Amino acid sequence: MTTGFSSGSSRFADYFVICGLDTESGLEPDELSGENFEQSPLRRTFKSKVLAHYPDNVEWNPFDQDAVGMLCMPKGLSFRTQVDSREPQFHSFIITREDGSRTYGFALTFFEEVTSKQICSAMQTLYHMHNAEQYDILHTPTSPRGPEDPRLAPCRPVLHAAPAISRLQRFNSYDISRDTLYVSKCICLITPMAFAQACRKVLGQLHQAVTSPQPPPLPLESYIYNLLYEVPLPPSGRSLKFSGVYGPIVCQRPSTSELPLFDFAISEMFNLLGVENVLQLFTCTLLELQILLYSQHYQRLMSVAESITALMFPFQWQHVYVPILPASLLHFLDAPVPYLMGLHSNGQDDRTKLDLPQEANLCFVDIDNHFIELPEELPQFPNKLEFIQEISEVLMSFGVSPEGNIHSSENQARYHFRSVDMVSDNRNGNLSSPLTSYLLRENETIARLQALVKRTGVSLEKLEVREDASCNKDPRAQCDEEELKMHQLNIQVREVFANRFTQMFADYEVFVIQPSHDKESWFTNRDQMQNFDKASFLSDQPEPYLPFLSRFLETQMFASFIDSKILCHDDEEKEHTLRVFDSRVDKIRMLNVRTPTLRTSMYQKCTNIEEAEKAIEMRVAKIDHTALHPHLLDMKIGQGRYEQGFFPRLQSDVLSTGPTSNKWAKRSAPAQWRRRDRQKQHAEHLYLDNDQREKYIQEARNLGTTIRQPKLSNLSPSVIAQTNWKFVEGLLKECRNKTKRMLVEKMGREAVELGHGEVSITGVEENTLIASLCDLLERIWSHGLQVKQGKSALWSHLLHYQDSKEKNATPGGLGPPGFIHDTERRKSDGGGSAMPPLRISLIQDMRHIQNIGEIKTDVGKARAWVRLSMEKKLLSRHLKQLLSDHELTKKLYKRYAFLRCDDEKEQFLYHLLSFNAVDYFCFTNVFTTIMIPYHVVIVSSKKLSGSMFTANPWVCVSGELSETGVLQVPRNTLEITFECQNLGKLTTVQMGHDNSGLYAKWLVECVVVRNEITGHTYKFPCGRWLGKGVDDGSLERILVGELMTPTTENDERMCRTPPMQQSPGMMRRFVTISPSSKPKLNTGQIQEGVGEAINGIVKHFHKPEKERGSLTLLLCGEYGLVWALEQVFQHGFKSPRLFKNVFIWDFLEKAQVYFESAEQREATPDENWQTRVRHFCRFMRAINSTSRNIGKDGKFQMLVCLGARDHLLHHWIALLADCPITSQMYEESALIKDRSLVNSLIRVLQTLQEFNITLEASLVKGVGI
Repeated sequence: MTTGFSSGSSRFADYFVICGLDTESGLEPDELSGENFEQSPLRRTFKSKVLAHYPDNVEWNPFDQDAVGMLCMPKGLSFRTQVDSREPQFHSFIITREDGSRTYGFALTFFEEVTSKQICSAMQTLYHMHNAEQYDILHTPTSPRGPEDPRLAPCRPVLHAAPAISRLQRFNSYDISRDTLYVSKCICLITPMAFAQACRKVLGQLHQAVTSPQPPPLPLESYIYNLLYEVPLPPSGRSLKFSGVYGPIVCQRPSTSELPLFDFAISEMFNLLGVENVLQLFTCTLLELQILLYSQHYQRLMSVAESITALMFPFQWQHVYVPILPASLLHFLDAPVPYLMGLHSNGQDDRTKLDLPQEANLCFVDIDNHFIELPEELPQFPNKLEFIQEISEVLMSFGVSPEGNIHSSENQARYHFRSVDMVSDNRNGNLSSPLTSYLLRENETIARLQALVKRTGVSLEKLEVREDASCNKDPRAQCDEEELKMHQLNIQVREVFANRFTQMFADYEVFVIQPSHDKESWFTNRDQMQNFDKASFLSDQPEPYLPFLSRFLETQMFASFIDSKILCHDDEEKEHTLRVFDSRVDKIRMLNVRTPTLRTSMYQKCTNIEEAEKAIEMRVAKIDHTALHPHLLDMKIGQGRYEQGFFPRLQSDVLSTGPTSNKWAKRSAPAQWRRRDRQKQHAEHLYLDNDQREKYIQEARNLGTTIRQPKLSNLSPSVIAQTNWKFVEGLLKECRNKTKRMLVEKMGREAVELGHGEVSITGVEENTLIASLCDLLERIWSHGLQVKQGKSALWSHLLHYQDSKEKNATPGGLGPPGFIHDTERRKSDGGGSAMPPLRISLIQDMRHIQNIGEIKTDVGKARAWVRLSMEKKLLSRHLKQLLSDHELTKKLYKRYAFLRCDDEKEQFLYHLLSFNAVDYFCFTNVFTTIMIPYHVVIVSSKKLSGSMFTANPWVCVSGELSETGVLQVPRNTLEITFECQNLGKLTTVQMGHDNSGLYAKWLVECVVVRNEITGHTYKFPCGRWLGKGVDDGSLERILVGELMTPTTENDERMCRTPPMQQSPGMMRRFVTISPSSKPKLNTGQIQEGVGEAINGIVKHFHKPEKERGSLTLLLCGEYGLVWALEQVFQHGFKSPRLFKNVFIWDFLEKAQVYFESAEQREATPDENWQTRVRHFCRFMRAINSTSRNIGKDGKFQMLVCLGARDHLLHHWIALLADCPITSQMYEESALIKDRSLVNSLIRVLQTLQEFNITLEASLVKGVGI
């Protein structure tokens, strides 16, 4: 993707370069390219040199000798003999400068005969040495093979009966007297813009000129001079024709309202990988994972890298981008940052031989084998199936198979647009041969597509494959039809991809947060600023998009995109990509006035393909500009002589400087071209003229990254150390930003929600942030790694630690191994006496993860362990302990690794420590199906009855995910440990006893339940009696719990946010035990209490489903709805005698008796009233006839919950306020007798009508309504 651009250039090419064998310095083995010396000399690589480049230097693009040399011939020189194939190979490459701008290179590598006698004899000598070594190896006693071994007789004639041996032998041999030696040479163009097709043709024609029997019409210098100095870049939206050695060459450049320039054949990527794989790779690239492309062909690496980044429009890859990684830079693969790199394979090694330092978030693309290896937990791209269908239709209309077809890209010299079988037949435009339709029907993606197609109503049968342009070829079309077809396919596929983003982000501008400060101060605080309202944007998106979008919004490319939006207010200032994108978004808005709140996942196909194609066809049909023709240069006699088969050393005196007056400027392009052109170059690519803004954008880009591309220069240890130091600083900065972002998310929401149920950011968003933290940890742990087992560097380190600790553990010691060193415990406040705290143990936490059968991979285990440690607030501490084993760290890591930089490591652990300030449930909420041990302790009152208690207690624990059923608790210990499937966050405990024995009265203070893996401890306060004849006669109660805060004894305590849930306190529980101590609330306070309780429920339902806390808590918890209505009914309640308690339930039962008798006497005011009475009596009867012994307060609680569920509470309040029983049992001042107060209470309760309240099973067990 042409994102960067050398600003000063207005010429088509900046340099012409020749690389190859320097006969002066002879054969130097290329140690850097990592070749081994067991290989025969012809298979080894030797150092290549830049032999010449013209001109010496241009100011806007200084010549980088090291980079060009490395990338023109990334593997160095290779030798062949006359029996080997010597096809010329074309490849392109890219050089990224410090400022992010790019220069392109296009190289043609071919073989020339070696004329130097010294080189030939050096090669012969190497062979003698090699053969002698082989001979020694073969004649060691271990291998008693005789001299018949074919490898030992390189010069013996061989019978053709054994072709394999003969080929192998001839392949690996060189005999100076018999063989001709050839060596690779490379000619290369360095250009400011990537006109790949034109450059390929130019180089092909130059090569043809030296290999053809007739010399070219003019000396080669004339053509190269013309190219360097007389061919301009085509201006935006125009086409340009110039002359090659044998034929005209056309290139065209899109206008500023079209997609940016892209001149590689996208079909090649689809042929190599297939649509399905391309889409997966696309998703990985958008999420900024580490991407490693792997192929034997340099051009394939470049083609896939450029194509995939071009499809990302309007976003741009912000990180390390090295489509061709020279062998000498392999250490760069342990860069702990997102990267997109291409690695050359030698064709022998398979994937398993590759020792990659980090694989946890690696997308590995084996291009030659049509295979892609994805990281775990990769979300799906939105509307994936429909998207694949749309792309496939485009590809098939050009005869490209959606499945991919690796052979059609074998032919590197020409672009084949059809799978091989189709080529022969399509000349007549006859493409639906029985073979192809059979192929199409047989392959499985097509079958899937057809299923989808049936649903969408498109028919594949009618899908037309384009007629070959030859039948109706426009006679004026100046570029050949293959190329036109390539441009058409490119633009169609790119438009389809671009359309996905314009649809997905159609209303993105609404969510951009414009800075309130001026640019300078915005810039200095850029790290802290949120530039996009992610939460609101996500809440508008269809559910299936969320996993992908929530991760995409966290990427650097998205942040940079929004930054450039903020920095460019008017159209003139906007970057090219942003301007094009915004104009498309505006168009979509006009076409379908979509209300931003509408969450639609309707798939809308691309509509502007036709006009995009038309623009290209117009430019090709009518060439706008023609460059000056090559002409004879002012050369001395005898210069420019030419020898067939050899690319000559060119005359530097004529090529080093351009024309003094710009002839072509007069002829075909007015001078304002160049001025306009320069202005547009910043529009089309990076801005490189407005310094102030450039600084902003550049720095905004570099926020997350420090290095775009490794320096392709001398790789001294100091350079490598400096690079690694940059990585260490970058990792630390990233860690600081991530922890801060995660805390702000959590704290921000907690602050808003204090006292309203529970706190959590959306599951999706929290998962995204935690997944990105896990990725960061993996990257840190794989930096500078030397010993690794499995794919996860972090888990590998943990396993090594576990091994070493378990070896050192003394077998006879107490407790399981691994506990010896870390026996520190946490004490819990509150239940401290009830339960000995869990031991803090890194190894034990690892064992918990290892025991979970559902997690199969190392990466999964590492992530689970991080989640568990976060939930237990031990992440920083565990990692500190892991890294305190210095011997182990030294053994596993190189000196420059992040984990061996002490200061940075300390700061990193300190950043992680801040996570202890908030509650995460990232383990409990994700592993919902695993078995978890729970420990329950019932704390009964010490003062009363505990020891004499004779009945058998039981409990039933409920959580957000499920409940346990009834568990018997031993009477003597009152504690029990059991294992069951993850209950999620715990909400209620039902407890009771069977009323057996002589003394079945029991005063329970609380129940404490602990999750034995995460250590979360919940306290369920009770403070009431259970037993017949005491309190309200209840044998069972439902308790609502709160999470207790663990405190560690050391000074790692950090400030905590207030506890997540306030539990039902003691105040309400003792209200009815001694009426004299009732807290007297006045009517105002009671109304406020009801308002707050209702408010909590309303807020609960206004949150997205994933964010809602526990509804049970809002109904039955402290200051919940039940409590509030209890206050209403207790206000002004007449209490008969000091020692006899009267409960609200008693009043309700009397009212029920009255209503039932009134019903029988049929003294009925109206129909409505009757219905309400019937409902009320039915509920009362059902609750009274339940088999559960829940006592009078328990029954009242159940009535309120059922009334809320069925939206009947406000009717019942109205009934009771009018009931004569009320006047008998309440004083005159009671709230329930005050007309206006009752009316306002009814109005408040009516707000619950719009909500669909679902009650937890434990609240309504045993009531069949």
